[in-house]
Amino acid sequence: MSKTNSTTDQRPYHHGDLQRAIVDAALEVLSESQSTEFSLRELARRAGVSHNAPYKHFADKRELLAAVSAVGFELLAERMAKATKGLGSPRERLAAMAGAYVCGGANNPALYRLMFGGYLTGQNSDRPVIERTAAYRMKALIVDAMSGGALGREIPNTAENESKLDGAILVFWSQLHGLTLLLVDRLVGPAEALRELTDSVLQAMLNGLANYIPAIPPGVWVGPPLAD
Repeated sequence: MSKTNSTTDQRPYHHGDLQRAIVDAALEVLSESQSTEFSLRELARRAGVSHNAPYKHFADKRELLAAVSAVGFELLAERMAKATKGLGSPRERLAAMAGAYVCGGANNPALYRLMFGGYLTGQNSDRPVIERTAAYRMKALIVDAMSGGALGREIPNTAENESKLDGAILVFWSQLHGLTLLLVDRLVGPAEALRELTDSVLQAMLNGLANYIPAIPPGVWVGPPLAD
């Protein structure tokens, strides 16, 4: 699977933007090495600051990685939104978002595993608040397309329909998450067929959801909850 050379634009460190400089350095190292086995000292060196500087904003490495994951969700949401520009049909928009999702994960597996894996999950099963907030914004894009008619009919985004929309999102996310990991682990391929594979899986899934949306049992959440 191909790897991106850098997740962010090259940004020189400016006084007052130390926190983002450290996060950007972490994103670059993660993209280059495809591993979270780096030190805060290494990030400080790359950002051109003292080795103690990261601790002004991050208590430990987990807190830093939570910020990295949050930026990952922000970047993914940006890619998904950009992919929908000029598309009027909700189904076309959802298909474009699906392509951006799978492509983003396949091109930077380490960041994808950090965002969607269990590394940041605490002992009480909570995810960091900064990450949950960013992930919720990405979920909102999917909800907008689904409620607008991507499943063959409009499903107003109301409290009454929350369970129905979550059921559709659970199917959508499960399929794309599974396909992304199959591509990353080279159990499905080749990588050059990513777009065609994603579109084929998505269309079959949407055809199924047009006929049946699974019920979500009470108390079940889909996507990181914003509050405990």
